[in-house]
Amino acid sequence: MTIDPLAMTCPAPLRGGDTVLLGHGSGGQLMAELLADLVPVLGAEGQDDAATVHMASPDVVISTDAFVVTPRFFPGGDIGSLAVHGTVNDVAMMGARPVAISLAYVIEEGLPMAELREVTASVARAAAAAGVRVVTGDTKVVGRGAADGLYLVTTGIGTPIPGAAVSARHGAPGDAVLISGPIGLHGITILSTREGLGFESEISSDSRPLHRLVAAMVEAAGSSVHVLRDPTRGGLASALNELAAASAVGVRLDEQAVPIPAQVAAACDLLGLDPLHVANEGCLVAFVHEDAAEPVLAAMRALPEGAQACRIGAVVADHPGRVVMRTLLGSTRVVDMLIGEQLPRIC
Repeated sequence: MTIDPLAMTCPAPLRGGDTVLLGHGSGGQLMAELLADLVPVLGAEGQDDAATVHMASPDVVISTDAFVVTPRFFPGGDIGSLAVHGTVNDVAMMGARPVAISLAYVIEEGLPMAELREVTASVARAAAAAGVRVVTGDTKVVGRGAADGLYLVTTGIGTPIPGAAVSARHGAPGDAVLISGPIGLHGITILSTREGLGFESEISSDSRPLHRLVAAMVEAAGSSVHVLRDPTRGGLASALNELAAASAVGVRLDEQAVPIPAQVAAACDLLGLDPLHVANEGCLVAFVHEDAAEPVLAAMRALPEGAQACRIGAVVADHPGRVVMRTLLGSTRVVDMLIGEQLPRIC
């Protein structure tokens, strides 16, 4: 029997509508069907490989991030809303107003299609609530075991808020150290949900966008808002150590003033964790000129995301690059940056 190779055809891939297949990342018909399913949910326009974003300012602030959180769904959010909030907040911490986001999916073959749609809908809701657009993106599918279900990669772009002059290098002795709300909620929520510790019934992630809070702070004090940072991985301790080093200043905290929720304190006591090292996704720390501290606090407290804002310390000329804290017992201890990974896969 003679076989004519020119007459041979490859069978069409099985569509298996309930899960993602390698073919969904092939660039062919399956991928086109997947994009036709997901892109309208995000509100993105067209099928181009890039997008034009009209900016109100010649200056642009850009931030790129990747999200690998496990579990992907947790009290207070999921990987989709977390990706939007984290990207928006990174842009906002430069004193900028977020405008648009790009979004790339890295999907493991076998991921339930319903879960992918749920994450996509969450991205769309979070972006709409934050007032930003998802303008472009990409989709890659990898084989089983090559990833852990779903990773998201984002880039956010924004324009500087008029009057803002924010930089990690702008901290100055005499600045007040302010925080917008309680710490440790996100990290403990993720850890408890992942390990089934039971705290998730009493606690939820603080994941939320902070750009409107930043705009209110800048409106209240302009360039007197010197430094902004969202203390995510490594927690408040690592963020303050990074800022102290960047500005060549010291930071002095008051333990009594740092807002630690009772559930976070209890979980940290049980697990032997320092709340200052636990990740956050919905609060910011700021160095603000002393004369502007009260007006900025008033502006922060006028918004839901800053309702519990408070002063937790001061920037000092002593011990540049180091953070110390006056404890409840009246002693002073060094607050070190986190070494290694305390809670992996929290964002």
